[in-house]
Amino acid sequence: MTAPTPLNYFKTAPDSLCVRNSAESDMPAIQGIYAHHVLTGLASFEETPPDTAELGQRRAVILRLGLPYLSAEIDGRVVGYSYASPYRPRPAYRHTIENSVYIAEGFAGRGIGKALLRELVARCETGPWRQMLAIIGDSGNAGSIGLHHSLDFRLIGTLRAVGFKHGRWLDTVLMQRELGAGGSRPPMPQA
Repeated sequence: MTAPTPLNYFKTAPDSLCVRNSAESDMPAIQGIYAHHVLTGLASFEETPPDTAELGQRRAVILRLGLPYLSAEIDGRVVGYSYASPYRPRPAYRHTIENSVYIAEGFAGRGIGKALLRELVARCETGPWRQMLAIIGDSGNAGSIGLHHSLDFRLIGTLRAVGFKHGRWLDTVLMQRELGAGGSRPPMPQA
């Protein structure tokens, strides 16, 4: 596996960057960002980009679960997004979530991903969740591995050759970060 990117790689986000709750009107831009990653990248193991309506439905499910779905905007343009989703559907996993962060083409390395992930973690720490996982496509994805490492995610392991995309086998890197009290005490009873 490639070594994590040095922490100083990530620049400070532009002053005009605004990380906010996503809006339905952001979905065409989000679809464009995600379609680029699906078609050209290895972060997503989807091979056909979902349309705007499908991504809107996925967002609605996330929001119904009380999880955050965020957009990053610079000068009125959506340049990235992030969200948390359930890790697995079985009840015992209900306090563990997974994060996703995507940045528009040409905007990587400007601190946008870090601003999105930092805000996502902060919001999730106010909820009932205790663990956040990053399931990173491609062990060579030094940018995502470095981003997560810079926000206190630790490397858990690598699943070798579990995906096949763009004519090659891909690993999945697992990283984990505690939220709030983590596993140090039982969760609060839900009302």
